[in-house]
Amino acid sequence: MAAITSTTRRPTSEERKEAELLRLLAAGDRGGPLEALYDAYGHRVFRLGLMLLRDRGLAEDLVQETFVRLWRSSGRYDPSRSSVRTFVFTLARRAAVDLWRRQKGPLPSSLGEIEREDVAGGEEFQHLLLRLDVREALDALSSVHREVLELQYDGDLTQSQVAVRLGIPLGTVKSRTLHGLRALSRELRERGLLD
Repeated sequence: MAAITSTTRRPTSEERKEAELLRLLAAGDRGGPLEALYDAYGHRVFRLGLMLLRDRGLAEDLVQETFVRLWRSSGRYDPSRSSVRTFVFTLARRAAVDLWRRQKGPLPSSLGEIEREDVAGGEEFQHLLLRLDVREALDALSSVHREVLELQYDGDLTQSQVAVRLGIPLGTVKSRTLHGLRALSRELRERGLLD
């Protein structure tokens, strides 16, 4: 597989569309642009909330708080400084820290480390977002491909052990692994995470 990239690149048409949605939101259009941004990021912010806060209720609160902050601060967005994605997740990161403090008190070490990172997205937070992106790419695969990959990589099983666990021939596991990795590579490339 190709290396995961972190270089500066030209915005995709989708990224330009999202920047325009944020510009419209800042100009006072509270309907369609906010709904479109919610459709694009609501589920992802919820997943981030589950990863950071480990509480479903707080993750739901995080989505609401993030989009309230997005609505209120849309006029501060500068497309020359960051993508809409970075802007949304920076707001979500700050909201997660605030929610945790309001509900639970002192920050756990994982959230404390993320809070100390710079706004541009420190290394710890970027790793968390990368995990989120890879998880979404895995979720886009067919269930049979996702299952064998998860058992091998998350479950640390060999292909033979996966075959036994699933009750399928070893050749089938190997074929699903190959096709699953190819599909995952395509998904990651489409998301701009691979060269």
